[in-house]
Amino acid sequence: MSKVTEVVEELAAPIFQELGLELVDIEYVKEGKSWFLRVYIDKDTGVDIEDCGLVSERLSEKLDEIDPIPHNYYLEVSSPGAERPLKKEKDFEKAIGKNVVIKTYEPINGEKSFEGTLLEFDGQHLKIEVKIKTRKKSVDIPYEKVANARLAVVFS
Repeated sequence: MSKVTEVVEELAAPIFQELGLELVDIEYVKEGKSWFLRVYIDKDTGVDIEDCGLVSERLSEKLDEIDPIPHNYYLEVSSPGAERPLKKEKDFEKAIGKNVVIKTYEPINGEKSFEGTLLEFDGQHLKIEVKIKTRKKSVDIPYEKVANARLAVVFS
């Protein structure tokens, strides 16, 4: 499956560059009897239905030419949404000052899930400010221990 996502990323790179878009993530998954190729895109001003349609059309043409997937599948192109995943180092750098949810592979201070403001990221460690009842506490998380991370919407 990772070979498919690698091929798709390679095919899509010139399309994203030309349209000024960022590739956030690619998923190639089987749900029930159907296969789905999901491509998540973004840009600083946000993506709209036209961006998704344009990428879908151009990427579909490239995929038809190369034909890297031997069976039928559905191509879906969309925005990652308000709670976009943080996958790459640059995603964490752009998320400094924003509310995030971080889950780790192993416990840090007895916890594996943290929600709060990302204060710092130096490529090796994340510093996140979490609120515990009425107190704020800073937690240092080694980058290699991050299992997954995403932006988090805060409702006041």
